[in-house]
Amino acid sequence: MTTPDYWQKSSFSGSGDGDNCVELATTPHTIHLRESDTPATRLTTTSAPLAHLLHGIKSGTLATPTT
Repeated sequence: MTTPDYWQKSSFSGSGDGDNCVELATTPHTIHLRESDTPATRLTTTSAPLAHLLHGIKSGTLATPTT
């Protein structure tokens, strides 16, 4: 797997240099997401599943987990 060289901080993460933000990076066929306070833990996906997740979040249609 290709490791991204450049990470971009989310504009919704607030200002300053704090560790309270989500970062995004891309490589030729993948999108990488991480939280800045745990940069070694990454979520790697492609655009279609990420778009589906974001649509579900924005529309409020995600299923509630059952226990």
